[in-house]
Amino acid sequence: MMPSLFVAHGAPLLAIENNEYTRFLQLLGPSLPKPKAIVLFSAHWESSIQKVSNVDEFETIYDFGGFPESLYRIKYPAKGNETVTKVISDLFDSQGIPFQVDTARGLDHGAWVVLKMLYPDADIPVISMSVNPNLKPENQYKIGKTLSQLREDDILIIGSGGTVHNLGAITMASDGTVDQWAIGFDEWLERRINTWDLEALFKYSTLAPAAEFAVPPYGNEHFIPLFYAMGSAEQERSAKLLHRSYRYGNLSHSVWQFGESR
Repeated sequence: MMPSLFVAHGAPLLAIENNEYTRFLQLLGPSLPKPKAIVLFSAHWESSIQKVSNVDEFETIYDFGGFPESLYRIKYPAKGNETVTKVISDLFDSQGIPFQVDTARGLDHGAWVVLKMLYPDADIPVISMSVNPNLKPENQYKIGKTLSQLREDDILIIGSGGTVHNLGAITMASDGTVDQWAIGFDEWLERRINTWDLEALFKYSTLAPAAEFAVPPYGNEHFIPLFYAMGSAEQERSAKLLHRSYRYGNLSHSVWQFGESR
């Protein structure tokens, strides 16, 4: 049985940095049982209908600009797995969840930055999944719940995004100061996740302090991978905050584990 994870992918620079967070991620992968495959929901793949990849070998997408040339030389040539894609398709059919299979899209940086930190050899098959910011949180959670049995087959489910992700609010100050509103939002979130308070979590936009800053209007795509990952552990309803740190004043690097490895 694999746990599921919510992993903040931060800024693309993480792929070439050596800091507290990158070192944590590099140790996290080897600390888990090696998965047979990885199903990853990326904040950088938005669609109005659920997309499920079926790719022989992924291209690496550089969906950013103005960064060091070394970033654009990184490749993450993970392979897909048609059998896992078929299992996911059957699970969605059984629950009446609309979806489409995508045979062309590569891995965006919301996917490959995280994967390269956890599993640098790109030797684990990957199924890339889109997120739909227009779905209600309940329905995003349901999609994750529908995939929960994959964990019994040693498949790792990851939601890649960020709990506090407001590019308009970040600062480049290097003194380590963190905005109190960002801390307050994450602490509210921690309490509700630890008690699996879905009623409050699904209403985070009106109940959580500073939600309008942490998850700005029309910017919830980075927050919602949390619900997909959390839903996949519905049967156990156990959560563990593995890491939290901040960059640029308020950009949250939170990693949550849902369910247990056994």
